[in-house]
Amino acid sequence: MSDNGANNIEPELSRGFLRGLFLFESLDDDQLDWILAHAKVEHYPAGTTVITEGEPATCFYVLLSGALRMTQTVSGAEVETTRSDQRGAYCGATRFFYGQNQERYTASVHTLSDLTFLTLPAAEFADRFRTWFPMATHLLEGQFLGFRNADALIGSRRRLLALGELSAGLTHELNNPAAAAVRATAGLRERVGGMRQKLAVLAKKEIEPDLLVQLLNIQDHMVSSVRKAPALTAMQQSDREDEVTDWLEDHDIPQGWDLAPIFVSAGLTVDDLEDVLGRVGDEFIDGAVRWIAYALETEMLMQEIEDSTNRITALVSAAKQYSQMDRAPHQWIDVHDGLDSTLVMLASKIGSEISVVRDFDRSLPAVPAYAGELNQVWTNLIDNAVGAMNGRGTLTVRTAPGDGHVMVEIGDTGPGIPAENRQRIFEPFFTTKPVGEGTGLGLDISWRIVVDRHGGDLRVESEPGNTRFQVLLPLTEQPQT
Repeated sequence: MSDNGANNIEPELSRGFLRGLFLFESLDDDQLDWILAHAKVEHYPAGTTVITEGEPATCFYVLLSGALRMTQTVSGAEVETTRSDQRGAYCGATRFFYGQNQERYTASVHTLSDLTFLTLPAAEFADRFRTWFPMATHLLEGQFLGFRNADALIGSRRRLLALGELSAGLTHELNNPAAAAVRATAGLRERVGGMRQKLAVLAKKEIEPDLLVQLLNIQDHMVSSVRKAPALTAMQQSDREDEVTDWLEDHDIPQGWDLAPIFVSAGLTVDDLEDVLGRVGDEFIDGAVRWIAYALETEMLMQEIEDSTNRITALVSAAKQYSQMDRAPHQWIDVHDGLDSTLVMLASKIGSEISVVRDFDRSLPAVPAYAGELNQVWTNLIDNAVGAMNGRGTLTVRTAPGDGHVMVEIGDTGPGIPAENRQRIFEPFFTTKPVGEGTGLGLDISWRIVVDRHGGDLRVESEPGNTRFQVLLPLTEQPQT
């Protein structure tokens, strides 16, 4: 590394200067002399990439002045993990004590301002560190290996469990419309066969061609009414079925109780049946009514198949939106798309005993965001809300404008968050759940995504029966300084 800042004032390295840095304050004179003999002071202007993730880790850096930001690449997207201007903060080959010849930089470091580093060659520093602190080196190596192995095993397990829960929920949601489509298809085959038989019966009665044309016109008219059928209450449905059943019995049409629900569900009344009678007469009314009933059932079954397949398409689309498949990591988004897809993915976990209220302001503008990461925030907040209610209550998802921001609010009717915990819930590893039931990472990750990644804010207001997490996202692109 070379000196890139000719205008920077070179600090005078000395034992006293090094002891002013918390990393070196306890070293003895000989150790400080070794640092002085091997250290270099390097300057970098603002906007410089000092360390590139994945390159061989050759230097250990200690921040003397200025500010930096650290990033890592996650699924092809750059994720900012740290910002610091703390004098003495360190980065680079931080695991120099372990397998230096195999280590690579695990993150990139960029300067936010003109910056000065004290640098040490990692390989030489590793050898000297082992000589100075042999027991500490063994402990650090063991801790590093233990954490790495445990993190790989537990992290993989947790990801599989989370994926399994989402997959099970999605499979359950897909199974319902798929099964409905199969049932409707089987029923449709049966009804089409019945229509052919009734048409043959009518033909045997030597129905006049003009009358058959009229009957076909009546059928088309009644079939078109299916999509316009009004929604009825259970009482209204029962009353109308009784009226139609009575009319059918009055005209000697057997099994009228089987036909009445078909006509009522299609939105037809006794007046429509009177119209059929007036056109075909008593001789053909039985065959005509049954033929029309088959036609109506056929239309309703086709509508059920269409609704079911549309539901499957919507679920697949929601899954793609949730995972952000084939989408750029950063884009201008409508927050409602992510909220809708997250609610779909978590529908099975939410269950039937929790009422979901969507209070959306669909007029809100798009916001610049990492959509996949925000979906993780919605998942964490909704999952916590559902857990707080123990499977029963009201989940409210609300959006609204908020002073240059879009606000997304996740509310629940659970017992609330105690005041002593409210100030700590965004801390890493803090959890109120029993051992083994929580990682203590959900709200910490959500905080970093919303605040650090998007330049927004994450707040919580809570009292028994009313807990609300509010996410505020800026409407303008945040500068990547």
